[in-house]
Amino acid sequence: MILHVYFARRFAITFLLITTVLFALVMLVDGVEQARKFSGLDLGWQRILGLTFLNAPQTINLILPLIVILATITLFISLARSSEMVVTRAAGRSALRALIAPVFVALMIGIMAVGMLNPIVAATGNRYLQLSESYRAGGPSALSISDEGLWLRQGNVDGQTVIRAWRSNADASVLYDVTFISYDIENGPVRRIEAASAALKDGEWTLNEAKSWPLTPGVNAEANAQFFDELQIPSSLTLERIRESIGKPAAVSIYDLPTFIRQLEQAGFSARRHQVWLQTEFARPLFLMAMVLVASAFTMRHTRFGGTGVAVLTAVLLGFGLYFIRSFAQILGENGQIPVLLAAWAPPVASVLLALGLLLHVEDG
Repeated sequence: MILHVYFARRFAITFLLITTVLFALVMLVDGVEQARKFSGLDLGWQRILGLTFLNAPQTINLILPLIVILATITLFISLARSSEMVVTRAAGRSALRALIAPVFVALMIGIMAVGMLNPIVAATGNRYLQLSESYRAGGPSALSISDEGLWLRQGNVDGQTVIRAWRSNADASVLYDVTFISYDIENGPVRRIEAASAALKDGEWTLNEAKSWPLTPGVNAEANAQFFDELQIPSSLTLERIRESIGKPAAVSIYDLPTFIRQLEQAGFSARRHQVWLQTEFARPLFLMAMVLVASAFTMRHTRFGGTGVAVLTAVLLGFGLYFIRSFAQILGENGQIPVLLAAWAPPVASVLLALGLLLHVEDG
């Protein structure tokens, strides 16, 4: 048990050190990217730094398997150079038993990533999108889906417009049973419009069978209502931005994702992408365990045998290959080519079995 605790502590410390180094590198690179992206706006370094801090957790969440691989490689190379692994084996401890502690720590990291990092990434990612849209368009544009339907908000320097629709077509290009409420910055709501449908195209909403009520104080809204067979309203939204807001499962906390999937289906959207993402998040701890097993299969030998550089490179490339297969299976699942559970769970399970096979081959021949 003392040896397990020792290996677990060494692996955890190595993981934290590598995470810190990569976080600093991500902050540096992303800070330059944010400065380039908003170079046409006078935001100041404080806002650029704030955007960088908000965007960094998404990158760390994305490269977490790479961090686990690097931590495993660093751990076992250091143990091999100090001959601690030789002593461990001489004491009768097999390679698979020596891996129990690092694998257990990887499992805990995966559980924490799903239960803690995922909501943080969702919150910071949403805040980043809100601030970036606010800086670009002079007002935030947002999308929300609830049991009451689909909600959109578009804005400019003059005011905001809140849009509510009961349902949409699959690609969000047409909204049905839609209501527009326009707000002035100083005077509050100024107009309400209800329409049978609204289509977004070329920077404007085209409303069919619309009725407009003025909301100016002292004016009889119903007496001054107007009917339109077709009505155009300028929009700061685009179909790409709406689809991106709907289509990013990472923008929704895993605790809210099941409800969000149900609401998506009620609003008329396909929720398959979110279903695949949910199952992939559940399978993440197993995939991180596979990364530990893969990296250890090439580095649990004494350095006097040589070929350490080739072994490290092979482990990293194999890890990248498994990550690519996992991403490819996720895409197939999102497109409906394979079942959701198969897309999410098959790559981690196959990775664990492959790594165990490599370990048994290396140890027992």
